[in-house]
Amino acid sequence: MKLKHFLLIGILTLGSFVNAQEVKKNAIEVTGVAEMEVEPDEIIFSIGIKADNKNDLADNEKKMFEILKNAGVKNEDIKFKSMYQNIYSKTAKFSKNYEFKVSAKANLSKVMEDLNQKWVTSLNVSEVKNSKIADFRKVVKINALKAAKEKADYLLESMGKKTGSPLEIVEIEDYTSDTVMPVAYKSRANSIQMEMADASVDFSFGNIENIKLKYSIKTRYEIL
Repeated sequence: MKLKHFLLIGILTLGSFVNAQEVKKNAIEVTGVAEMEVEPDEIIFSIGIKADNKNDLADNEKKMFEILKNAGVKNEDIKFKSMYQNIYSKTAKFSKNYEFKVSAKANLSKVMEDLNQKWVTSLNVSEVKNSKIADFRKVVKINALKAAKEKADYLLESMGKKTGSPLEIVEIEDYTSDTVMPVAYKSRANSIQMEMADASVDFSFGNIENIKLKYSIKTRYEIL
């Protein structure tokens, strides 16, 4: 019985080895690439406000919310991040930091203009994104897979062969960026407030670079 058992294992192992050799021999490996540029429709800002005391800080906070509300920013799109008290400073002892999201429907230039206040310590771009970026990623990946299949088809056709079933599909992320910097903000991200008074700076959504998505899919197909 032991001899039969060992013989059976040997036959199965040999069969697996032969199959593996055949797959390697009768397969083609190709890589498909697809790209897409997506227009941003959301900007995430970080903002810092200051005051000499808690009451003034609360007033400035109220003013900030009112400005953002008038610009079309919803309360749920404004998030508290941190609060700081400097006991050693004679002025501006209290500060708060927030994040808020501005959609393409909002008047971005008005937001920047209205927030040009002495009590605003900083106004920086944290992220520029598209609300449907996940859907666009899927499209790019599917297009990359289609490109790989098309490449395998015409390469094998040139040899009188056909593309069979896929044996392996490997996703390769070449480059994808959910965060891009608006042209107007490049090299100015940490000093936007100094630039807000400059009428020549265009802070509109039309002045934002597109988000670039690029994916590669490596595939291996059976050769028929």
